[in-house]
Amino acid sequence: MGISEKRRAFRALHQSGCFVIPNPWNVGSARYLQGLGFKALATTSAGFAHAQGYSDGDVTRDMMLAHFREISQATDVPVNADFEGGYADDPDEVAENVRLCVATGVAGISIEDYTEDDANPLYDFDLAVKRVRAARDAIDKAGGEVVFTARTEGFIRNRPDLDETIHRLKAFIDAGADCLYSPGIKTREHITATVKAVAPKPINFLNSGAFGYTVDDLAALGVRRISVGGTLARTAMHAFIQAARQIAQEGKFEAFAGVISNAELNKFFHDDLPRRPKS
Repeated sequence: MGISEKRRAFRALHQSGCFVIPNPWNVGSARYLQGLGFKALATTSAGFAHAQGYSDGDVTRDMMLAHFREISQATDVPVNADFEGGYADDPDEVAENVRLCVATGVAGISIEDYTEDDANPLYDFDLAVKRVRAARDAIDKAGGEVVFTARTEGFIRNRPDLDETIHRLKAFIDAGADCLYSPGIKTREHITATVKAVAPKPINFLNSGAFGYTVDDLAALGVRRISVGGTLARTAMHAFIQAARQIAQEGKFEAFAGVISNAELNKFFHDDLPRRPKS
């Protein structure tokens, strides 16, 4: 599937129904998720950062762009790029960085309104909207195929105000967002209110914990897209840490019991070869 075909397929997924867009953190996890039949994937800034030995938010722009390109080229399903805050405050600089992001071959881009200053975590409203509009303009100048998701971060940045969240999401629609995302909302009431407020635009719901929702539950609430953020990556890191601690602290290896075999992984990735896109 070529880049334009991936972008058209990704846009079509947002038109109706509900789909899960899991978050790989490297090529191996991306290919395995593709092999399970997921129709699209999304990068995770946290998962990639931790795998590289960085804290979330500390990966450089160019490292992240290279990661997007690698994942996009290694898979034949659409990939959404978690581009954090666009690696700039100024709208013109956000636009330039979005242009570079589009050039990596991704099918979607997410931009958030987090300032990286926990004392004042969200960009002022007017600036947040200008940044969204700048990203939209950059995507349009590149052909307009890429699905643009605008995020407001209040619920995960100690500003859990539903009215403010909805106010921002509506403004982001007017500024050109294709999909809306407020990570951290959890209750049925908040989900329903958000879905209703942005309709008919789709929302992305972050199912990053044991909230008790199934895909069918979220579909019934009107959610169009479900991601898991860095949780799959943390699941893998958790298993690694638990096993390593057991060896270091107890001199035992019981945590290795029942893990997937080398042969099974070899078979999957060998059989996966014919599906890999030509670079």
